Amino acid sequence: MDNPKTKSIRGIEEKMRAVDENSVRYRVLDGAKNFKTSWVQLGQALYTVWKDKLFKEWGYGNFDIYTSKEIGIRKHTAMKLLRSYYFLEKEEPAYLHREYVLSAEASCVPGLDSVDVLRLAKNKKELGQEDYDQLKNEVFRKGRDAGMLKKDLTSLIRQREELDPQEAWKRKKIASVKRAISLLKSLKKEIELSRMLPSSFIGEIEELVTKLETEIS
Repeated sequence: MDNPKTKSIRGIEEKMRAVDENSVRYRVLDGAKNFKTSWVQLGQALYTVWKDKLFKEWGYGNFDIYTSKEIGIRKHTAMKLLRSYYFLEKEEPAYLHREYVLSAEASCVPGLDSVDVLRLAKNKKELGQEDYDQLKNEVFRKGRDAGMLKKDLTSLIRQREELDPQEAWKRKKIASVKRAISLLKSLKKEIELSRMLPSSFIGEIEELVTKLETEIS
C-alpha cells in the first residue's frame, strides 16, 4: 500500500502530465514534487502565482485553496515559502543564483526553516549587523539546522540584553504593565457582568488602566 507521501507525489505527477512543461504552473508542481531539494525554485514560482493571481486562471477561488488542492501544501507552509523566498530576493539575492546552489556542498544549501529563522532574525532590533552576519554565515556557509539556529538566535538576544540592562529592564516593565492591564480589563468585565460590586469600581479601574497605558505608550 502506498503511503500518503507517495500518493501525494503521484497526484502531482498526474497533474504535471496535463500542463505545459514550460508554464509557471508546471514549475510549481515540479517544485512541490521535489520540495526538500528545491524549495527556492518552488518559492519563486509560487511567488509569481500569488503576485499575478494566476491560480484564478486555473479555476481556484483563492491562493490557499490552490496550494492545498493542487500541490498539497498547507497555508502555513505556503506563506513560509513566500516570505522566505521574498526575503532572499530582497536581502540576500546572491544566494538565489544558480551558481551558488551548484557550487555549494549539498549539506550547506540552506533549508526553508533555516532561512525563515534568519528572516525573523533580520527584524530583531536587539541584534546588530555583526550578529546578523554571524547567523547568515551559519546558514549559508555551514548549513546550520533550523533548531540549532533558533538556539543561536536566542543566545545572541540574551547576550545583547545583558550588555544593555536598561533596554532589558524597559522590556520587562512593558511586559509587566501589559499583564496588569489585561488583568484589570478582565476584572472590569467580570464586575460588569456579575454586578456584585458598585459601579464606581468600574470607573476607578478604567482610570487605572488609562494611567498604565500611558506608561507604555
